[in-house]
Amino acid sequence: MLYLFLQLMNMISLFFIFLIFSFVQPAIQRRLVESRRISAIRNLEQQRGSRVILLIHRQESISLLGIPISRFINIEDSEQILRAIRLTPSNVPIDLILHTPGGLVLATEQIARALLRHSAKVTVFVPHYAMSGGTMLAMAADEIVMDENAVLGPVDPQLGNVAAASILTVLEAKPPEKIDDQTLVTADLARKAIAQVQQFVRALLEDAIPQQKVDPANIDKIIDRLTTGQVTHDYPIAVEEATDMGLPVTVGLPLEIYSLMDLYPQPMAGRPTVQYIPMPYQNRPSLPVGQGRSD
Repeated sequence: MLYLFLQLMNMISLFFIFLIFSFVQPAIQRRLVESRRISAIRNLEQQRGSRVILLIHRQESISLLGIPISRFINIEDSEQILRAIRLTPSNVPIDLILHTPGGLVLATEQIARALLRHSAKVTVFVPHYAMSGGTMLAMAADEIVMDENAVLGPVDPQLGNVAAASILTVLEAKPPEKIDDQTLVTADLARKAIAQVQQFVRALLEDAIPQQKVDPANIDKIIDRLTTGQVTHDYPIAVEEATDMGLPVTVGLPLEIYSLMDLYPQPMAGRPTVQYIPMPYQNRPSLPVGQGRSD
């Protein structure tokens, strides 16, 4: 009887040890990852002699419930980035690593203006995508460095889930007396939103003229292409198109940027949708189907 009691107590002890480990292990893991991130950022700053700032938005899930949350540029982001810029001496370059679907216009413009006011060189790195507000931040930089497969996106304003430019098409399709008051009011807001964004994008691009980053002849073309709703808001602007537009794009990211991005993975829930062996392969001659290697 005593033996069974001791066995039961051992099982209970093991259960509580397992329970404590389950709570402590994720915290320890987060600390280790955060330490690796700080180390990688410092190494990159030392190599480039710059202040490195990351703005990375991933789709995250609420713990336990697994509800996906899409992250975007918000006021908290602008507060943090503005603080980082204030802590950076005027003669120290800024490297901003962007991975974002965009976000609030107010927060985006605050960050963009702060980047414009920084005296030293500002470089934006785009490993994968910088859509909408992310593209606006890229235009505030002296140089946009992109992966050859990375994309930017249009910056045309959205009212809710509808493009402002699409709302204005209603005014072209119908006479005013056949349009309800709410649509007319929304169209007025759409017109103002487009004008405001175009004015700000022009300010970004004209600021680039003294440094010869953007050809003045290309400014109207860039504004027309990015702000007037010619394409959908999630239209991917590839490196070739961005360069053709006249944006100051350079292709080829430092390997350290990719290594840093590996430390900010998409949170996983269950089976991964993409899987591979994460190591480079040497070129090896292929064999006919059905034959294997003897080595």
